[in-house]
Amino acid sequence: METRKKIGLFLGPLLFLITYFSPILSQNPKAHRLLAVFFLVITWWVTECIPIPITALLIPVFITIFKISSIQEALSPFANPIIMLFLGSFILARAMCVHSLDRKLAFSVLSLKSVKHSQTRVLFAFGLLSLFLSMWISNTATTAMMYPIAMGVLSSFHHKEEGKGLSFKVILLLTLAYSASIGGIGTPIGSPPNLIAIGMLEKLAGYKIDFFQWMIIGFVILIPMYTALFFFMKHILKKNVSLNKALKMKALDESEISRKLTRPQKNVLTAFSLTVFLWTFPGIISLTLGKAHPLSLWLQQHIPESAAALIGAGLLFLLPVDLSKGRFTITLKDAMNIDWGTLLLFGGGLSLGFHMFETGLADIIGNYFISLGGKNAGLALITFISIVFSVLLTEVTSNTASANMIIPIIIALSHAASINPLAPVLGSAIGCSFAFLLPVATPPNAIIYGSGIIKLPQMIKVGFWLEVTGVFVIWSCLCLLFLVFNVI
Repeated sequence: METRKKIGLFLGPLLFLITYFSPILSQNPKAHRLLAVFFLVITWWVTECIPIPITALLIPVFITIFKISSIQEALSPFANPIIMLFLGSFILARAMCVHSLDRKLAFSVLSLKSVKHSQTRVLFAFGLLSLFLSMWISNTATTAMMYPIAMGVLSSFHHKEEGKGLSFKVILLLTLAYSASIGGIGTPIGSPPNLIAIGMLEKLAGYKIDFFQWMIIGFVILIPMYTALFFFMKHILKKNVSLNKALKMKALDESEISRKLTRPQKNVLTAFSLTVFLWTFPGIISLTLGKAHPLSLWLQQHIPESAAALIGAGLLFLLPVDLSKGRFTITLKDAMNIDWGTLLLFGGGLSLGFHMFETGLADIIGNYFISLGGKNAGLALITFISIVFSVLLTEVTSNTASANMIIPIIIALSHAASINPLAPVLGSAIGCSFAFLLPVATPPNAIIYGSGIIKLPQMIKVGFWLEVTGVFVIWSCLCLLFLVFNVI
């Protein structure tokens, strides 16, 4: 067993016992006990002393044993719609792999003159496409769509692992996930915290931000952040000289590109295209007709993203390949061969985040960190604290929950300090999309981690520097807008 794992195996329970038997949060016993569980879980997640999905599965067990909540409430997040979105997406991705549709798409992308034969261009193209798509659909759906295509592209390179640096496949997958998270800040509908910030600013502070105003602010931050991401990943790729030279693209088989789609491939493409349509159509209608339009409301209520993913996955069992022989596009055996560990991982993360909110632990932590700036702190300092805390909290809770509990506190603190709440609130909302450190932090992180290609230390190492960069990009851009140009 690695030293890191050995340390974590004993450090987790030690931190739990120290916290559990200390007088911390004695006025709120449930929050106190959950804090002890929180330290244990985070330590085990970071050190990987036992498999991460098993740690996630133990969260509802701990929550029940220590009387923080009932077993029904502790396990209910494992049936959260986002888990169903994962499940449907994974089955679609599996079908693409089984019938080599991902390879077909990969050859089509690599055949482009502007992309092929260049790892750097492949990296930029996939990152940019991921960023653009996540502006209009969820970063989860974006990563789920792009992931199998990326795996197909990677299969078209000779991989001879040399050196100690990150491989091209690790760099590409991390770029996809991080680009999807960054792209979500580009429009109000790109990520839930965006709409939460807009709604609370209007309700609690009397400030209304329209779609175009948000896009201006979002792009001011999005452009430099993606630029920083790309050049950082490019630097890592070029730094690994021995690995870079060992990676040579295979010669493209023109027959793979020109060959017609098989019946199973057509079926998979049909199911996949319908799912993408159902993911994007509600957003397009909301954009054109307005969120309050009856059609927009109907689509949001009746065809959420999770239902769309399950519809697409279900079609794979209905579209026939050979009806006379009873053969359909995918078998149950193939569908079962997905990464169930990632589903458990995110279910545990949702359970922990939900109970942090329900017990008031998140509010206590939020008030503590945000109050470090003091009520007399200036706009720049409160904005900085808001961004940092949002980024850190989103590593262990959903970005939606983080935004819901942080933003009202920020507005109250801003009023008490007699400052405009726009910059701190926007900084917090955007910061909720910049959690790059842990697999449980965001669905894109969980999806690529589920590939088995990326090791946790690799994600932490790259994610740490991107988080630091992200905090200062958000802070400097908002200060530029609100302090220098006085954009209100």
